[in-house]
Amino acid sequence: MIEERVRVWDLPTRLFHWSLVLLVPALWATHEWHRLDLHILLGETMLGLILFRLIWGLIGSSTARFSGFVRGPGAVLRYLRAPRTAFGHNPIGALSVVAMLLVLAIQVGLGLFASDEDALDVGPLSHNISYDSARTLAERHETFFYILLGLIALHVAAILYYRFAKREDLVTPMVTGRREPTLPGEAMAPAPAWRFWVAAALAIAITLAIANFL
Repeated sequence: MIEERVRVWDLPTRLFHWSLVLLVPALWATHEWHRLDLHILLGETMLGLILFRLIWGLIGSSTARFSGFVRGPGAVLRYLRAPRTAFGHNPIGALSVVAMLLVLAIQVGLGLFASDEDALDVGPLSHNISYDSARTLAERHETFFYILLGLIALHVAAILYYRFAKREDLVTPMVTGRREPTLPGEAMAPAPAWRFWVAAALAIAITLAIANFL
């Protein structure tokens, strides 16, 4: 008998995930439409989200913590030799999460120092470097976006592979937060609400400091 669905992803983790789904195309659109003022604002929002996810990865619920799913090369090799359903992120999924956060952090970091040709719409940290350096980083910022697109394409391909080849739905649990446990008694250990407010406050404070005071 299949056990009742149990919680696997907390609300902050799910909101972070779907916020990325909305923010990445919005950032692309504002750049293409030359609305760099909105692009910078959305980029600062992305910065705040990444900071929150990094903090939440340290103090959040059990399936959101990096210590709960990031494994070494040995675990990845064992999984590749004998794949099995994981309750949260499997070792390959963990690599995907780490890679996505790293690429997003680099992309946002480049944008913080970037400047347009007229030096009118600039990243909040661009005043700390020369105009030429800011323009160079702006070009790197645009180029690096294609690396992000490639990673997103791999992510979507993996979701489709699991859905149609392995008959494992990864999307619905990220919407509802629930799935069948892979082992009896398995469930997410939620973090207390105060940790969310601490993570959110720290992420907002750091983002505001970077955007306005550094």
